[in-house]
Amino acid sequence: MTLEKPVKHVLGLSGGKDSAALAVYMRDHYPELDIEYFFTDTGKELPEVMDYLNQLESYLGKPILRLGSDKDFDYWLKEYNHFLPSGHQRWCTVQMKLVPFEKWVKPFLDEGYEIISYVGIRADEPWREGYVPTQKFLTTKMPFAEDGLVKEDIINILEGTGLGLPKYYEWRSRSGCTFCFYQRKIEWVRLKERHPDKFEEAKSYEKKLNDDKSTNGETYYWMGKNTPLTTLEDPDRVAQIKADHEKKLERFKKKRRRNALYDDQLIEMIDLDALYDDIEGGGACVTCYK
Repeated sequence: MTLEKPVKHVLGLSGGKDSAALAVYMRDHYPELDIEYFFTDTGKELPEVMDYLNQLESYLGKPILRLGSDKDFDYWLKEYNHFLPSGHQRWCTVQMKLVPFEKWVKPFLDEGYEIISYVGIRADEPWREGYVPTQKFLTTKMPFAEDGLVKEDIINILEGTGLGLPKYYEWRSRSGCTFCFYQRKIEWVRLKERHPDKFEEAKSYEKKLNDDKSTNGETYYWMGKNTPLTTLEDPDRVAQIKADHEKKLERFKKKRRRNALYDDQLIEMIDLDALYDDIEGGGACVTCYK
């Protein structure tokens, strides 16, 4: 006789709207599942992310397990020869998000459990795959996609709980590390204004770059090739970034169907990628920002 494997249900929270709404949705629609919530902390998260997780934990009435890397960001930066992470080299996601998760579930897999991980990918995101497990008996499910929920539904869920959206949406489009390289220039400007200490920390990592990190005279910084954060110390440059952003925003608003749930600031941040003619997330790691 073949015995059924015990099943462990897990749901990773990023501090983003979709994973938060999924936690609420699963609790309300699948109460028979004993789901363990977890958050993988890089140690460099936005303060607003941590505040929102605490609020969500209180609402769910269940602890959110905090995972983390055995080594901090500075250790891994040194291991990668002080090359900053980028869209082409996302070692931060691998070492500080995925590896801690895999280490956490490995003992359960070794004990014979099947692990089901729930991810907040929606029905209006057919291009996304989410985390693709390499281990047997570790599978990913996407309840929003399966049940036909889209972005508007996610916002309705969070508004209905009283939690609302994370406060970082007042100025930034995604959760994750303070110096996430997927930020657009307007978000770097706002980081400088909202959290000047975090901006200075990001600058300090750029100062560690030297000629050895250059390729054909080109150096890659947080904002990309040959564009250090020190360029944002120029008031004229900042004014130009803000002006360019406002022009894009006004053009976008004229095209967009207004939704009464949004105020103007939230339209801007929730739809920032569309405003810049990019897919939602702009290629960013689902693990970090969902």
